[in-house]
Amino acid sequence: MSSMKKVPSPIVSLLPIVILVGMLFTTIRTFGSDALSGGSQISLLTTTAVCVFIGMAFYRIPWKDYEIAITNNIASIATATIILLIIGALSAAWMISGVVPTLIYYGMQIIHPDFFLASTCIICALVSIMTGSSWTTIATIGIALLGIGKAQGFNEGWIAGAIISGAYFGDKVSPLSDTTVLAASVTDTPLFRHIRYMMITTIPSLIITLIIFTVMGLTHETNNTQQIAEFAASLDAKFTITPWLLVVPIVTGILIARKVPSVITLFLSTLLAGIFALIFQPDLLREIAGGNDMFKGMMMSLYGSTSLQTDSVMLTDLIATRGMAGMMNTVWLILCAMCFGGAMTASGMLGSITSVFVRFMRNTVSVVASTVCSGIFLNLATADQYISIILTGNMFSNIYEKKGYESRLLSRTTEDAVTVTSVLIPWNTCGMTQATILSVSTLTYLPYCFFNLISPVMSILIAATGYKIFKKAVNNPT
Repeated sequence: MSSMKKVPSPIVSLLPIVILVGMLFTTIRTFGSDALSGGSQISLLTTTAVCVFIGMAFYRIPWKDYEIAITNNIASIATATIILLIIGALSAAWMISGVVPTLIYYGMQIIHPDFFLASTCIICALVSIMTGSSWTTIATIGIALLGIGKAQGFNEGWIAGAIISGAYFGDKVSPLSDTTVLAASVTDTPLFRHIRYMMITTIPSLIITLIIFTVMGLTHETNNTQQIAEFAASLDAKFTITPWLLVVPIVTGILIARKVPSVITLFLSTLLAGIFALIFQPDLLREIAGGNDMFKGMMMSLYGSTSLQTDSVMLTDLIATRGMAGMMNTVWLILCAMCFGGAMTASGMLGSITSVFVRFMRNTVSVVASTVCSGIFLNLATADQYISIILTGNMFSNIYEKKGYESRLLSRTTEDAVTVTSVLIPWNTCGMTQATILSVSTLTYLPYCFFNLISPVMSILIAATGYKIFKKAVNNPT
């Protein structure tokens, strides 16, 4: 083999991405929000095959190189995959044990209509930090808050905007979040170091968002509180609501504050919620089991989907859970995305595309701005935040390394650009999922997702100030 390996040109390198965009576009048009059930995964594997074919046929890249790159990629997200599965069990345990219903019940007593939008944003942020999932937050407390907001006479675009802004803030900074874990692991940044560094751009974005929602809330005419009372009564009738259930989120919060590893924190939180479910909600577990076996009901709720009947259609939808099985499509998607990322890396195509971006990278601002633009482009192109995080991390890690920037700058910029904008794109998996869950179209809520719109801009502004952006010494370990 010659010492100089031929590398695909940027034009050739973009070919698999163009094919992927075309396939995902067709898949999403055909399957809608069900695209995650297999269509997107097949699109990824097909374009992986295209990438491997081009590399092997025209550039003499051996199959072994692809195998090693794909294996390394999959190994790098092993922890993220385990975390995802436990998150599935956790969200079910928190719902069935009555933890989330209790949070909603007390929340509804406290929220004043004038501060409803700002409160919604803060509540969703807190729940999202505790659960680590914007999807879980929006699918649980988000739906409840949408009902409360409509009862108070707010426009659904504004409510959805407040829910999504808060949920994605929490998703970005929670150590339990799959995207946070993924962004940190793809860029080889320690998780809590990544989260602390993100606060520099994330807190100002949230403060501006809360000011906008507060001003809007104060200028809004509110409705009666009849529907709120009915919803609270339905919750109370179905679940045993008690302050004791707040022990679960408090203990989870303490574990997070003590920096206990994510997998252990999630597992203990799920276990505790499971014990509380056996103590406080035995009737619900029997209903899930379809008999008198509480253990069976507990296990079924953790691994599978549950649907409990109530006298309120909104509440029935709210308390339905998906368990570990509900996470399998995402796990499957990530595995396929890692195959694509591995093939793009091994063939030299990823390096070829990044060489184009390098030309624009003169200083810190242009490095960060290029990363932000690339992240948003990939969100539009690949229609999935996980794929976009992985590709952005892979594409820029060498550039940041060579230019002497710390990996945490890349992990933060990736989240500022990718995680928060995914929900604003109608054909992106996040945009489709949240529009489906909330029954509010993506373009209806987009103008009101202030946090999501401000974050990428804030990332570039902070880079322009140079605040806390350090160049590494050559031997400085991160």
